[in-house]
Amino acid sequence: MVTFAPKQVTKKLLAVLPDRARDVLEKRYGLGKNTKAQTLESIGQTYGITRERVRQIENYAIQSIQKSPAYDEFQVVFDEMRAAIDGLGAVVSEEDLLSELAKDEVTRNHLYFLLVLGSPFYRNKENNEFHHRWYIEQKVSNTVERALEKVFSSLSEDELVPEDEIIARLQKELGDVEERYRKEEVLRRWLRLSKNIGCNPLGEWGPAQSPNVRAKGIRDYAYLAVKRHGSPMHFKEVAGAIGELFDKKAHTATTHNELIKDERFVLVGRGLYALTEWGYSAGVVKDVLQDILQKHGPLTREEIIDKVRKERYVKDNTIVVNLQDPALFKRLPDGSYIVLE
Repeated sequence: MVTFAPKQVTKKLLAVLPDRARDVLEKRYGLGKNTKAQTLESIGQTYGITRERVRQIENYAIQSIQKSPAYDEFQVVFDEMRAAIDGLGAVVSEEDLLSELAKDEVTRNHLYFLLVLGSPFYRNKENNEFHHRWYIEQKVSNTVERALEKVFSSLSEDELVPEDEIIARLQKELGDVEERYRKEEVLRRWLRLSKNIGCNPLGEWGPAQSPNVRAKGIRDYAYLAVKRHGSPMHFKEVAGAIGELFDKKAHTATTHNELIKDERFVLVGRGLYALTEWGYSAGVVKDVLQDILQKHGPLTREEIIDKVRKERYVKDNTIVVNLQDPALFKRLPDGSYIVLE
């Protein structure tokens, strides 16, 4: 929050202008009674002039204020805003900056105008990689953007990492950026500059376009819920967790259907689902037994139970009963089991 009154400052600065130039700036930045910023096109229609002529008037008006004694009078205001940006990390997204400086949209309009007006402030427009951002140090801005690009490159397509890890990755790529900018809140703010890196509702970071980050439906929320739980869950539990974690209404039957259809999940017990990435095997218990014995060769009953339990949530007795199928398995004289060819 700033200590000065932005509306009073802009009122005094606008007072140095002729009526039409002042009106153009008020319309362009939402500084008058109508607080919605207008386009060059709409302002031009009001005056019956081209959008290019409106742009010329806007540039003339800004330059006139910058050359006026009133501008010098409010140097302390620009100094305070510069200090605020520096405290936020020297480069900060437009959304974060305005949110930090003021609570209401109207005041933010006036602060945005002061940013445009002030010579210490520079703005980079959004592109495919970054959001609108303001900076006061070109070197810091360039370094941060390069570091964010490297962090994004280090992420695999569907990777999710905890916040402390993504911050550590950014720290590593920042080179000689001053230590005073390496605070966690600053690094977190810098991460929000990127359009390529995103944070999901559980505070985990990854590629912004991944469904693990931009959760859109029950399947994605279910994935995050099971991943957060860390072990297999019954589909009824999954539906409940979606409601608790994301405040989304998830019907039990719908959730079950989505789990069945999504390859990210594997059925590991009666109604129990795990994540495929955890290494669990699909299929009935006999299928799992066959896969294990074909992969490892003869195993004792205890060894088989141990390996099956790592892939399926079933009782020991269920495993033993399935081993007794003479059409599929054979018990050797030493007590171990093999798969029949």
